[in-house]
Amino acid sequence: MAKQPLSITSIEAGSNGSTYKLLINPAEFSHEYSICYNTKRTLGQTSNPVRFSAVNPDKISFGIVFDGTGTVPPQAGTPVEVADQIEALNAVVYNYDSEYHEPNRVQILWGTLSFDGRLQSMSVNYTLFRSSGAPIRARAELSFLGSVKTDEALLAANRSSPDLSHSVLVVEGDTLPLLCQRVYGDSRYYPEVAAFNGLREFRRLQPGARLHFPPLR
Repeated sequence: MAKQPLSITSIEAGSNGSTYKLLINPAEFSHEYSICYNTKRTLGQTSNPVRFSAVNPDKISFGIVFDGTGTVPPQAGTPVEVADQIEALNAVVYNYDSEYHEPNRVQILWGTLSFDGRLQSMSVNYTLFRSSGAPIRARAELSFLGSVKTDEALLAANRSSPDLSHSVLVVEGDTLPLLCQRVYGDSRYYPEVAAFNGLREFRRLQPGARLHFPPLR
């Protein structure tokens, strides 16, 4: 049974859905996940609490080989020359789309891997040449950041997250530290919120007033 090649397909609206299939599959790939936490310090702080801020885009990285020596038989429709293979890949993952003002969002499929994202970086190392200097073998290292459409992100977002702006209507009994605890999960942000809202007297809040709570940085 023939091996299934890793494929990279443009999936932006209006794109032609062009696909690049690898001639030689990666020997390995890495999938990285990370979370961003807010560790802002405040005056008089005796500890350093770690507060969730956001989930960073996941990231996949892998190396690929471009071969123009003929050692690996090219697939139907696949360019023979290394320079043409790289150009075909760039057309899918790198080239700027003047209509949409950005490179393509792509889908990477291989075995159990299904990843939607955008190219973060690509470095190409040319390793073998003809006597004319034309490359006949090269290796590229590629990294892609996960990318979710805005409407998909809104469905998944927690709108009470402290990394978003909030507008709060003051009711009887509210205090600024209490509201900061409710919005940020930490009452010690009240001096910054007072300054942001231009409050000179923040120990007594006027019911019916509307206060704005900026996102944590």
